[in-house]
Amino acid sequence: MVSVKSVLCSIASLYVACFSVFVLVDVYARPTNNSAARHDKANANAKDKDDNEIQPPNHVNGLKLEKGGFLNKDFHQEVFLGKEIEEFEEDSEPVKNRKKLISIFEKVDSNVDKKISASEMQRWIMEKTEEHFQQAAKENKMYFKTVDPDGDGQVSWDEYRIKFLVSKGFDEKQVAEKIKNNEELKIDEETQEVLDNLKDRWFQADEHPANHLLNEDEFLAFLHPEHSRGMLTFMVKEIIRDLDQDGDKTLTVSEFISLPVGTVENQEAQDIDDDWVKERRKEFEEVIDGDRDGIVTMDELVEYMDPMNEFSALNEAKQMIAVADENQDHYLELEEILKYSEYFTGSKLMNYAQSVHEEF
Repeated sequence: MVSVKSVLCSIASLYVACFSVFVLVDVYARPTNNSAARHDKANANAKDKDDNEIQPPNHVNGLKLEKGGFLNKDFHQEVFLGKEIEEFEEDSEPVKNRKKLISIFEKVDSNVDKKISASEMQRWIMEKTEEHFQQAAKENKMYFKTVDPDGDGQVSWDEYRIKFLVSKGFDEKQVAEKIKNNEELKIDEETQEVLDNLKDRWFQADEHPANHLLNEDEFLAFLHPEHSRGMLTFMVKEIIRDLDQDGDKTLTVSEFISLPVGTVENQEAQDIDDDWVKERRKEFEEVIDGDRDGIVTMDELVEYMDPMNEFSALNEAKQMIAVADENQDHYLELEEILKYSEYFTGSKLMNYAQSVHEEF
């Protein structure tokens, strides 16, 4: 006969195990400083497109910083793969991905000397960034038609506001009628805050001479600030506003690496955040702070964020090569890129040495 003591011990053990799992899930599910896996991000972006296709996306491919000033963890893969990033996301077979990666290597190696130089990688990064630009412009045409049903080529803030609220579940006729009659809209606080931010962004996208209407190009800048120097500057201002603690409109390394209050919940979380801080410190000191004076100005952050900045693209190319350049010759060889495939594509290829042997 099983003793009461044995049963109680078993129950206690089960409780401890369940609690441990709960803690681990809590640590790794925190929406703080850690970018989600690219697969999760792709699903989230797809959902954003379905639910809020006329709202600026939280994530923009090819931009180094996310909304709120968080580092884009997938930036290297986005500027290396371009539109082919979706193929690596959908196909997880190592053999197929190896062939794709070898094909990309051959395309980047423009002089066919079996190695990639910084200038070749720079050219490739610019081409892949342009692919993201073209994709955004293509999608924008579709989205603009959504907010411009009469096809006059211009959209007012009220027209956009109606479509936005409809995407949030509001009745279009009721909202349109209330706006026409200048009546108060019963909107929850969170939605109203989003609308206020969008309104600021809307009028910022309205280029001189301002007429409070957005054409297709201005609407593209509204959705994708990387397409407009003015909107990119506006985005940088928002990032500095979020991170600047002393109000001097510049960023110090301590401000850039500071953690949001209450994000460190236990030791496991602390270890994760320590890595996040180290990464941001390195990015600040080695990349963003161009003159190495310990202070990042708005101009420096704009240059850092500009996806079509050739100097930044060259620096990025050198960084990407340095990560995998095991023989320290300042070039990237096929063996090196296959070994560090996870950095370049997000996919880890097995038996990379055998792959190289088979290729040659």
